[in-house]
Amino acid sequence: MSKFFGRFKKEEEIPVFEEQVPVWEDRIFWVEILQKIALPVLINVKKDSLRKTMLLESGSVEGKKFAYLEAFARVFNGIAPWLELGPEESEEGRLRERYINLTIQAISVAVNPKKNDYIFYSEPKQSLVDMALFAQGLLRSKNQIWLNLPMDVQAKIIGELKNTRIIAPYDNHWILYTSIIEAALLEFTGECDKERLLYAIHKFRDEWYIGDAVYRDGPDYASNYFNSIFIHPLLNDILMVMRKYGLSDGEFLDIQLMRSSRLASQLERLISPEGTYPIIGKSISYRCAIFHTLSQVSLFKILPRNIQPAQVRSAMTKVLRNLFEGNQNFANGNWLIVGLNGHQLDIAEKDINTGSLYMCCSIFLALGLDYNDPFWSDEFAEWTSLKAWKGHVVGKDQPINF
Repeated sequence: MSKFFGRFKKEEEIPVFEEQVPVWEDRIFWVEILQKIALPVLINVKKDSLRKTMLLESGSVEGKKFAYLEAFARVFNGIAPWLELGPEESEEGRLRERYINLTIQAISVAVNPKKNDYIFYSEPKQSLVDMALFAQGLLRSKNQIWLNLPMDVQAKIIGELKNTRIIAPYDNHWILYTSIIEAALLEFTGECDKERLLYAIHKFRDEWYIGDAVYRDGPDYASNYFNSIFIHPLLNDILMVMRKYGLSDGEFLDIQLMRSSRLASQLERLISPEGTYPIIGKSISYRCAIFHTLSQVSLFKILPRNIQPAQVRSAMTKVLRNLFEGNQNFANGNWLIVGLNGHQLDIAEKDINTGSLYMCCSIFLALGLDYNDPFWSDEFAEWTSLKAWKGHVVGKDQPINF
């Protein structure tokens, strides 16, 4: 039976989580891997030692400058729904409480200009990306993180988010970064720059939708996983805020969620019987981040009717085991290394650095579902490609035309 890292150093004071119910083994494994990836980042920011300790690989000087913000923001972005479940009396609930406190302490260091690990500064252009992903993480964990931050830390964060307005985004998915920041400001202050909030929605809704759940990433189309990694999850979270505050363009949320559900079905079919997936397009070193939308759709409980939650869990667990059950993707201190399944610098674009790799944490969104949810409590289920290659009943793949 898997354990939640009893081998961590004692001074880190992270409790060991054990569970004896076999059907929960997948969830135990997910939380174990979450810890293995996230803890080195969070605990070093808390100790003001991330810059000093993190193993850093980067193909550019620019990447080295922003790697620490990238690592922290992307870890937080992915684990935020799990944190939002809050403390409870179970072993996992007590573990979550420790991570909630650890995250709050880390944020307090990261926004403090007097600290070595002050990383929340706005400097064109790259910081826009991860300030946005950090803002999205705050929206995903409002009750457990944002509302528990000291008021001076909240004020500092709001100031840093507003400072990103000096950054002009590229005319592609980057406009969603400006929009999610304005959505966070609307949620946390009641005010925002509506032009920056709405511009991305209008572009993706009215100009860049190709069909069958796929958007162009700007004026031109390229085959990659950016629809899942960035576009759909950002659109969904932005539109939820807009709907909440009664903005008329928030009505697009219903159609967008249906498109995300369709994209999730495509992603589920991409997982091979062996738990691998096609290596297509940019940012392959983000690893399992390509399943961001599949995990978010599972969290929202809007999977298509012909896809059981348990088959998605089983498929993504197989992927996670391939990537992280061994140590081939980690260096000393459990820092992620550049590559897909091992150290493969040749697979990474120039702007990729060690911090970029922590986008893989977006697969953990489904941990925001309680362990009693069918996603976690139902028995193992074969996913589509596994059923198909075994000659079992699969059903037709149904495209959408809206």
